[in-house]
Amino acid sequence: MATATTASPAMMADPASERIAPKRLFAFIIMVFGMFMSILDIQIVSASLSEIQAGLSASSSEVSWVQTAYLIAEVIAIPLSGFLSRAFGTRLLFAISAAGFTASSLLCGFATTIEEMILWRALQGFLGAGMIPTVFASAYTVFPRSKFHIVGPIIGLVATLAPTIGPTVGGYITDLMSWNWLFFINVVPGIGITLGVLALVDFDEPHFELLDRFDWWGLLFMAGFLGTLEYVLEEGPQYEWMQDTSVAICAWICAISAIAFFWRVFTAAEPIVNLRTFSNRNFAIGCVLQFCIGIGLYGLTYIYPRYLAEVRGYSALMIGETMFVSGITMFLVAPLVGRLMVKLDMRYMIAFGLVVFAIGSYQMTWITRDYDFYELLVPQILRGIGMMFATVPTNNIALGTLAPDRVKNASGLFNLMRNLGGAVGLAVINTVLNYRTDLHITRLQERVTWGNATATETLTMFMQKFQGLGDSTLMAMKQLSQLVHRQAVVMSFGDAFFVLTLFYLGLTLLVTLLSKPAPLTGGGDAH
Repeated sequence: MATATTASPAMMADPASERIAPKRLFAFIIMVFGMFMSILDIQIVSASLSEIQAGLSASSSEVSWVQTAYLIAEVIAIPLSGFLSRAFGTRLLFAISAAGFTASSLLCGFATTIEEMILWRALQGFLGAGMIPTVFASAYTVFPRSKFHIVGPIIGLVATLAPTIGPTVGGYITDLMSWNWLFFINVVPGIGITLGVLALVDFDEPHFELLDRFDWWGLLFMAGFLGTLEYVLEEGPQYEWMQDTSVAICAWICAISAIAFFWRVFTAAEPIVNLRTFSNRNFAIGCVLQFCIGIGLYGLTYIYPRYLAEVRGYSALMIGETMFVSGITMFLVAPLVGRLMVKLDMRYMIAFGLVVFAIGSYQMTWITRDYDFYELLVPQILRGIGMMFATVPTNNIALGTLAPDRVKNASGLFNLMRNLGGAVGLAVINTVLNYRTDLHITRLQERVTWGNATATETLTMFMQKFQGLGDSTLMAMKQLSQLVHRQAVVMSFGDAFFVLTLFYLGLTLLVTLLSKPAPLTGGGDAH
């Protein structure tokens, strides 16, 4: 070849070895479907919690654990997957995860009490979590570097699209059938994925001898650290943080377990998680970026539906239809991101994605109670573009440049960062919404006085409206109070979007600390 004399060593590989074997690609796609199901199930119940609450005769505080139990179990299992993947091998670990996820999904669908549901959801999250980092690790160890521009967008799209469309899918399923089918729908694909992986995956060999050195103390400390951290972040905002006994106790357990965990990781002969991977600068900064991207990914998947439900009064199905815009955008942008990764410096792509995301959030700072589908259209499109441009190159910079023997462990840590970022993001957003709503209510009430002509006219109008229906003055005051509260809530949403805008603009500075990655070879031929 004429280009051989100027090509880098990475480009001088035998072209035959650079091709993706159809069997391998098909096996990888099957695994991607498994990862999609696991990530989708984080959010699929979020739009249907009221239906699950009614079906299981649970209280509102109990039904929130349907989501919390899954998240806590998943956060514990994700970093554990690195060790288990080396011990069992990709084929066996993924098959066990898929089979366990499928069986626990079936049990969730048949649950008759809230206690049963919480138990099976925790099991579903713990077993299904192994599929997520295993797919990331396989993408960056099985395929040649010249094909990262193909496999990178695939896993990036799934990791961002699944939680984004979770409420949409959940809303449709619950509306068309019942909440039980949120879980039954996993069964047939789950069986197919398990059998497909057992038949086709041959990426590596198991090393069962590692199980003899399994660090049970490390697992205990990690579970105490991450499990209680997730609980504190989930429950803290609604219970005034340390003023609630259970939150305060869990915070202490988290702090003590964290100290014990880090001590164990750096002293054990075979640590359950190898934190020395963070010595790679691009991986360490990539993890920080992934953490921050998780804040936006899960934060906006929470804040948009909450606005549409609380202010606009949308049903789960209507919320899903409105939120679908971001999902379609991500799907359409993913191939473009893959092409550009071959041609552009990936650091510029990440910075562009973060700025676009910030612009989309900034447009929502002017939100009013009249914002509907068309007002949310452009911000959601910008959100989808920004998320894909930020996520896919970050995955490649963090994992695509590591030595193959370090990727399995690193993948678990990398995916953990996204979930922890989501948990921190939800906690911060809830805290901002609660604090700013109270502040705006106080300020608005100070202005809604008898000396305010607009307030007096509105009150008079309400009194005339309720004339003859009872105590019209009391009813009018109550209506005005509700109006003030709703306006305060809307203003707090605008504040939350403004905080996200500043955060993501500031985050672009972090990109400058990344080392320039080697260009992806392959010239963009996506075949």
